Amino acid sequence: MDRSPTAGLIAATAVGLAPAAIFLVVLAATGAASPVWVVVVIAIGLVLGAIPAMAIGGALSRRAERLDAVAAALQNRRPPPHLLPEGGDAMGRAEHHLLDAADSIVADVDSLAEQRDEFEAILRSMAEAVVVTGARGEVILLNGSARRIFALGADTDYRDRPFVELCRDPRLQEFAGRSMRSTDNQVMSAEIMIQNPAPRYVSASAAQIRTSRGAAWVFVFHDITQLKSYETLRADFISNLTHELRTPLSALYGYAETLIQGVDDRETATRFLGIIERQARRLARLLDDLVSLSDLERGLTPLKIEQLEPSRVLSEAAELMQEQAGRRGLRLEVKCPDGLPKVAGDRDRLHQVMLNLIDNAIKYTPREGRVTVEAREAADSNGAAAKPGVALVVVDTGEGIPAADIPRLTERFYRVDRARSRELGGTGLGLAIVKHIVQLHHGALRIESKVHEGTTVSVWIPAAQN
Repeated sequence: MDRSPTAGLIAATAVGLAPAAIFLVVLAATGAASPVWVVVVIAIGLVLGAIPAMAIGGALSRRAERLDAVAAALQNRRPPPHLLPEGGDAMGRAEHHLLDAADSIVADVDSLAEQRDEFEAILRSMAEAVVVTGARGEVILLNGSARRIFALGADTDYRDRPFVELCRDPRLQEFAGRSMRSTDNQVMSAEIMIQNPAPRYVSASAAQIRTSRGAAWVFVFHDITQLKSYETLRADFISNLTHELRTPLSALYGYAETLIQGVDDRETATRFLGIIERQARRLARLLDDLVSLSDLERGLTPLKIEQLEPSRVLSEAAELMQEQAGRRGLRLEVKCPDGLPKVAGDRDRLHQVMLNLIDNAIKYTPREGRVTVEAREAADSNGAAAKPGVALVVVDTGEGIPAADIPRLTERFYRVDRARSRELGGTGLGLAIVKHIVQLHHGALRIESKVHEGTTVSVWIPAAQN
């Protein structure tokens, strides 16, 4: 039969009082009972009953404290202390049930913690920005990408703060408000240009979900700024290429049609054929430059790196351009001091760089001007002495370039003077090709110019390792 803690206390007290009661009955039967004896006997009985009662009460108190420790640990979401059920009474059964419940709760908490860690790891690794808001538009959670895309502080807690505090751009707020007012539970999406603080394009989507706290919305933002930039570059490239092709093709079509119809003057016909030949050569140069630039940009141009003498690179390029400089009445000079370190580069590609730069200098330098090609020992563009190298420099006394145009000179098809560039036979791709070749050599390109004072173009190439 089960014994409860209360029954144990009553039994212990009865054990102590039973002898006292028997003694009182004997005294009463003999007529020797008196108030003093009654008090003494009752006191002795109480003392005898208190000893086992205190022992039982202490055991019960310890068991109650251990149960309280288990309950407190569960309340504070901590693992409960080890507890071994004692006995088969009601308290023992309570201990057993509480331990089973504690084990189940601890297992559930561990599982939830593991799921939470996995969820947070997924959120952290996502390139997309994720923001979850409640029914009132308050932020429930956001990931690191959201902090980056909206330029938020890394340590600032945005939970329970309004969504508008993440980004105050009105276009984004209008999309968020429209999504939260929607009642058809469909995923809403849009491309938005936000100003926060710099212009940025985002592809936004929003979906409603149900949580224990009611309705919530999940916003996902993908930064497409770079993609938009590529689309703009592609559109500009197609537009520029179409324009570059249209001019020579129109000339070819027009003069060829005239020749087909018949030209009686042989000199005129010869002049027309010369124009057709020049335009055809221009188209060929344009196509060659396009193929070369495409291969460079896609990394399809392998470099044969070897140790090269800077003086030889310059002299070979200048020798090829001397005739062109002479026809234009220019003086082409080469300056290369002795003792320069060798550079690590691809001979053909560096020749291509120098030929492009010298050709540009000759084209835009007026008659009786001067083009100087020289080499100088120099550190890299950041001034780090740990990276020695050689600067290959082309200096002209031409018309110069406005300061506002210099940053864009290496863009494809960019020209300061479009009409004159086409007249001189330029394709608008030369400096773009130079830039990519220099980058493949881990070098640096620098352009300095003043209007009516000339232009200086420097190509820094790292020195060869001995």
